[in-house]
Amino acid sequence: MFFPLPSDLTQNRPKMESFRGFRMWVFFFMCLLFQSGNGFYLPGSYPHKYGIGDELWVKVNSLTSIDTEMPFSYYSLPFCKPEGGVKDSAENLGELLVGDRIENSPYRFKMHTNESEIFLCQLDKLSGDQFKILQKRIDEMYQVNLILDNLPAIRFTKKEDYLLRWTGYPVGIKIQDVYYLFNHLRFNVLVHKYEETNVARVMGTGDAAEMIPTIDKERSDKPGYMVVGFEVIPCSILHNADSVKGMKMYNKYPSPIKCDPSTVAMPIKEGQPVAFTYEVTFEESDIKWPSRWDAYLKMEGAKVHWFSILNSLMVITFLAGIVLVIFLRTVRRDLTRYEELDKEAQAQMNEELSGWKLVVGDVFRAPTNSALLCVMVGDGIQILGMAVVTILFAALGFMSPASRGTLITGMLFFYMILGVAAGYVAVRLWRTIGCGDQKGWISVAWKAACFFPGIAFFILTTLNFLLWGSDSTGAIPFSLFVILILLWFCISVPLTLMGGLFGARAPHAEYPVRTNQIPREIPQQKYPSWLLVLGAGTLPFGTLFIELFFIMSSIWMGRVYYVFGFLLIVLILLVVVCAEVSLVLTYMHLCVEDWRWWWKSFFASGSVAIYIFLYSINYLVFDLKNLNGPVSATLYLGYSLFMVLAIMLATGTVGFLSSFWFVYYLFSSVKLD
Repeated sequence: MFFPLPSDLTQNRPKMESFRGFRMWVFFFMCLLFQSGNGFYLPGSYPHKYGIGDELWVKVNSLTSIDTEMPFSYYSLPFCKPEGGVKDSAENLGELLVGDRIENSPYRFKMHTNESEIFLCQLDKLSGDQFKILQKRIDEMYQVNLILDNLPAIRFTKKEDYLLRWTGYPVGIKIQDVYYLFNHLRFNVLVHKYEETNVARVMGTGDAAEMIPTIDKERSDKPGYMVVGFEVIPCSILHNADSVKGMKMYNKYPSPIKCDPSTVAMPIKEGQPVAFTYEVTFEESDIKWPSRWDAYLKMEGAKVHWFSILNSLMVITFLAGIVLVIFLRTVRRDLTRYEELDKEAQAQMNEELSGWKLVVGDVFRAPTNSALLCVMVGDGIQILGMAVVTILFAALGFMSPASRGTLITGMLFFYMILGVAAGYVAVRLWRTIGCGDQKGWISVAWKAACFFPGIAFFILTTLNFLLWGSDSTGAIPFSLFVILILLWFCISVPLTLMGGLFGARAPHAEYPVRTNQIPREIPQQKYPSWLLVLGAGTLPFGTLFIELFFIMSSIWMGRVYYVFGFLLIVLILLVVVCAEVSLVLTYMHLCVEDWRWWWKSFFASGSVAIYIFLYSINYLVFDLKNLNGPVSATLYLGYSLFMVLAIMLATGTVGFLSSFWFVYYLFSSVKLD
């Protein structure tokens, strides 16, 4: 038998490691394929089996409107309340931050049991305040959002032979100065027969019995069903107030109810009683549980969306490739010509230097406000890392729309953890600029931990006071404010300081050339250099403006965003374009003997934030033109400013680091005295 010698193992180790890496990439690719085909379940997202006659309870979420962008509690309106009182459902941090308030409701179903004319309750008289608040919410086009088995209620309407999908239903409608209330709901629940063997096979692990609740044999023999669809049709019915007196909740209404969504019959008036009823039908469907979210993810104009994104990626990649090739050829030609000269010719050439070679003694001169630059670069690394990791996990399906609030929770978690990277980069850059001096690194790390979170805290607190004044559920509760501050100072700040400690102990980058004591005078330019820097943001903006429309539509128009795979591609392309644009502009500034490239390289790519903010204003004027009141507009602009600041730090960091690497490589590749 042949036994490999240690030398054979050493020789074969690179092959084994490369094969192992190849297997990991194959596994990663297969995960993406399975997720795109709905091939696996995530832990905690297994289907729930209901037996015939089992109770299903509908939950309610906050009332929402695209005309105000301020959510309100469902029970802020005079609706029926559950017999046991209103109770909050289990919520995570992300749900609270986005304004979701999920509560129980009196709507009760029995699996696979059709019921009609179910009486809920009757309000004896609408008070003046209740009447006014109903009128206001109807004018502002507020939608009622219901949830069954984690599925939002969906409503279908026809318009010019097109089938439109809506989540939730309107509170009411105004016709000829008369307000009508939708007080009767017709529910249609789509169910699919439970297939236990298929679920266990899909899970595909030996721990499936632990992850899926065990079902005894007697119960498994009974037919079970899964909820795969939840539809609602609102109707306005004029009930007989006298006939429902003394009726209890869930009693049968004494007369038949015909729900016709094309007609309205329940006008609301002050002092008038209002009765609420509902009906439910169950329909077996071929839709399987993994595909039950397809109805929510179907967006009108999806083909245009995919084609536009692909076209944008191809065009921007082609243009960036041309710029990069021309740029590399120019620099390489200068370096090759210089290296081919003999020493006497080099000495003569040094006396006749022009362009970027003249600033060799100033190119690494410390910039103004160097500490601020280090802090912004550190925070940019933290934000960029958070974006990449979050979008990657979302593309793999770990942050699907079915898991409310997980996206925001994940972003907050990754941001805190990456405080180590922010402190490390900020302090190491500070030591590099200071030629290895460790003095002041604690101050730099502390500023990196407080700069962006401090600005975000100021913006969100200001906007939160506006929401508090409007009694909106979008306002962050005081207890949550305390939790966020504790997370900031107890987790994020210590991790950033720890990263700063690592950066202080790590070796700094030594400059390849010496810096002169007297700064070189910069020749007068024909055009202001900052004008070129601000215009450079147009190319990165061209890579993401189409995707930006869909993201903003998801945030402000209530649509579901789910194409995280394309978003990951756009993010990678944006990083590449930002790096290339900053490189080109840095080289152009050095060629005209302008050695102040530090801040300009940061804002060359970071200026894309200006165009995003202008686009946000354009979106407000033309797409959210029905936005009511200065409070709603202030909220929109405040959140847009917060988003733009984060994008500026992330893209500016990419541009600066790429330019720093280029300048370091350029002046270390040629010897200049």
